Amino acid sequence: MITIEQAKWEADRINKSLAEVKEALDYDGLAKRAEELKHEQSKEDFWNDMENAQKVNRELSRIESKMKHYDKLYSRGEDLEVLIELTEGTNDEKEMEELQKELNDFSDAVEALKLETLLKGKYDANNAILTLHAGAGGTEAQDWASMLYRMYTRYAERVGYKVVELDKLAGDEAGIKSVTFKVIGENAYGYLKAEKGVHRLVRISPFDANARRHTSFASLEVMPEIENQNEIKINPEDLKIDTYRSGGAGGQHVNKTESAIRITHIPTGIIVQCQNERSQIQNREQAMAMLVSKLIEKQERERLEKETELKGDLKKIEWGSQIRSYVFCPYTMVKDHRTGCETGNISAVMDGDIEQFIFDYLKKAN
Repeated sequence: MITIEQAKWEADRINKSLAEVKEALDYDGLAKRAEELKHEQSKEDFWNDMENAQKVNRELSRIESKMKHYDKLYSRGEDLEVLIELTEGTNDEKEMEELQKELNDFSDAVEALKLETLLKGKYDANNAILTLHAGAGGTEAQDWASMLYRMYTRYAERVGYKVVELDKLAGDEAGIKSVTFKVIGENAYGYLKAEKGVHRLVRISPFDANARRHTSFASLEVMPEIENQNEIKINPEDLKIDTYRSGGAGGQHVNKTESAIRITHIPTGIIVQCQNERSQIQNREQAMAMLVSKLIEKQERERLEKETELKGDLKKIEWGSQIRSYVFCPYTMVKDHRTGCETGNISAVMDGDIEQFIFDYLKKAN
């Protein structure tokens, strides 16, 4: 059990760390920028330019969210000091256990905000668009892709993100061949870009009558959703656009009309498709947004690869192929091959508890 002296030392350590977070956030700079944006909002002609007004409002909302997050932790630190003073001089075991728990929770919260300050990429604050592809191996690989899809949707639920399915191709017997979905929430891309790569599964296959051990693979693409699609110019002549009938649920309308859209960007060979919306126009708009995101992600990847030549191997972990193994048999373990982070609690991971891998990646990739 922790002592009062240890609690004071730990609280002091955490508060020093919080002070470092304030500096990393550039809290004073954020406050100044917030005032500038509020002044812009107060102008009479502010709403005349709707696109700019929405951009200003989004930026202000993000800044205020960061500042409120820090302010809450600062107040929590002050409350913790009061709790230590009230607990001092008592030998109540229950009170000391509560103090220990509060110290641990406070430390975790400060560490999480500290990691958030590492998300300084141009698109890190954006929503994320993810695409899962089953590898070779038929039903076994397709089932693995569906398991990963569930893992990421559960992760989104855990952290308060929203998931919107954009396109899905069902497996032949079970699982999925591919699925594209959007994760909506602040810093969704900043965190989920750590998941890009190939994910490997080792287990006794439920589809094998002889109960043999199988190895399956699925790949994950992660792109930022781009709010301003004018960031990149696309020549209409470079596009090949095909329509087809949606394969998902939706009744007679889906089955009888070619509402689904597939767009091929000829110069790069990038293909995107969307069938989630009933309207062909809506599917086309969504597919174009996905294409812009893929082209932006391609630019970012090329930029990172150039940086790698100057900075060494550190950044390469983001663009490696096989990033993580999930072993169900003969033992249980999930291991990230880039960082060495591992856990034996595979059921928790498959239920979306993947923050430890994301956080460890962010620490070592920055």
